[in-house]
Amino acid sequence: MPQPRCYLLGESAVVLEFESPILLATQQRIWQLNARLRDNADILETIPGMNNLTVLLRDPRRTAAGAVTFLLNLWQESQMLIPESRKVDIPVTYGGDEGPDLAVIAQHTGMTPRQVVECHSSASYVVYFLGFQPGFPYMAGLDKALETPRRAEPRIRVPAGSVGIGGAQTGIYPLATPGGWQLLGRTALTLFDPQAKSPTLLLPGDEVRFVPQPEGVC
Repeated sequence: MPQPRCYLLGESAVVLEFESPILLATQQRIWQLNARLRDNADILETIPGMNNLTVLLRDPRRTAAGAVTFLLNLWQESQMLIPESRKVDIPVTYGGDEGPDLAVIAQHTGMTPRQVVECHSSASYVVYFLGFQPGFPYMAGLDKALETPRRAEPRIRVPAGSVGIGGAQTGIYPLATPGGWQLLGRTALTLFDPQAKSPTLLLPGDEVRFVPQPEGVC
């Protein structure tokens, strides 16, 4: 198991982070550490990310000096937290107006558009964390052959439901927003509904499979 780097961020936060590679076992321990810190009276908020955890201190003048040692000690005691995993199928219309960067991904990877779709939809992905937008899932499991850099110039508006590739990850935009990921398709599912009992469609630990829809253009 790799060892973390821990440091103060500004005056009121401490960060625990790991270098690559991104490992599920590491992320599971981050989930467990995050759960342990939720009820700590000295902690204002915890923000789990991919390979990292940011902890906001409630009274940094009193606790910042010992925060790094405290967090490292807790990490050494932590175990893997394996949440109840749901298997979620995401229907995706690939290519065309729904996936305007499918050809770009194909050219970068040396595949045909159809091969890109087959490769992307044949894998099983794990949601590591939600971030950037409410309900935006950062998922591991992308085939290395599909890794594609983000766009040099982000789009001003990415439609809600867009499925994209950003480097070594794949994700789904829950809301219309500016964004720089390469878009290969779109789903009609709602990923974030603030009025719902569970506002986000996906949760950390969920296993996701993308299901190509017949109306897609390859």
